[in-house]
Amino acid sequence: LSVDHFICPVCLDVLKDPVTVSCGHSFCKVCINGCWDQEDQKGVYSCPQCRDTFTARPVLHRNNMLAEVVEKLKKKTVQTDSSAPCYAGPGDVECDFCIGKKRKATKSCLMCLASSCETHLKPHYEVPALKKHKLVEAVTQLKGNICSKHDKLIDIYCHTDKSCICYMCTVDGHQGHDVVSAGVERSKKQYDVIDVKMKSNQRIQEKQKKVQELKQAMNTIKLRAQTAVEDSERIFTEMISYMEEKRSKMTKMIRAQEETELSRAEQLKKQLEQEIADFQRRVTELEQLSQTHDHIHFLQVTHTV
Repeated sequence: LSVDHFICPVCLDVLKDPVTVSCGHSFCKVCINGCWDQEDQKGVYSCPQCRDTFTARPVLHRNNMLAEVVEKLKKKTVQTDSSAPCYAGPGDVECDFCIGKKRKATKSCLMCLASSCETHLKPHYEVPALKKHKLVEAVTQLKGNICSKHDKLIDIYCHTDKSCICYMCTVDGHQGHDVVSAGVERSKKQYDVIDVKMKSNQRIQEKQKKVQELKQAMNTIKLRAQTAVEDSERIFTEMISYMEEKRSKMTKMIRAQEETELSRAEQLKKQLEQEIADFQRRVTELEQLSQTHDHIHFLQVTHTV
């Protein structure tokens, strides 16, 4: 296990002074109280994690066992990391306390306005006064948390102007405005973020369900189209086979009729050719007869013509 397994769902940082609600979820005591302070007027309190509701504000007790585990893991992490120093590379946040070669910063303190490696972070885990400081993942733009006008830590949110300000701004430019601590506003906004996240996840599930339905519909369309193509190919194949059979039969019938008619014509042709030959022979005989000088023979032959 590592400290990453013990993150507060509200501030998204390692649990500090952890308390556990009856639903089983754990939070920083400050964070959960900030959330419930916003719900005092409604009289109904809910868990920012699972949304379980309570009609009476639950009494919070420190989860000593969980706090002990977190502290041990923090110290173990510091010892492990310090035994194998990790120096800052391109894009890494450098430790503000290292002299010479800078190590990679793992946390930034919003109170000290400095970033520390695990070695120089030890005081924040061991010194009582520093334990109350707000540690976040190492960031480069810590100056963004300093008021440019008063050079003070920005730790207040102004609802009237919807801006983050320092405590000096409350009396210089924001007098009478509706202001709350940045932590309380963060807790409230974190609740809204969780709500939006849950709704977004719900929308994602709905969209994913529709995508699955569309995929099924597309598969059905493809299946129907493939079936229609196969049916049409089968029908046209059968039609082509049927027409081919009819064509073959028609060809045979025409050829048979052709053969019969040609046979008849051939017989008639032979008969006519025979008759022509007979007539030609007779013409020849008559020509020869016409040239004879034997009158008796001529008369005898022509008598039979």
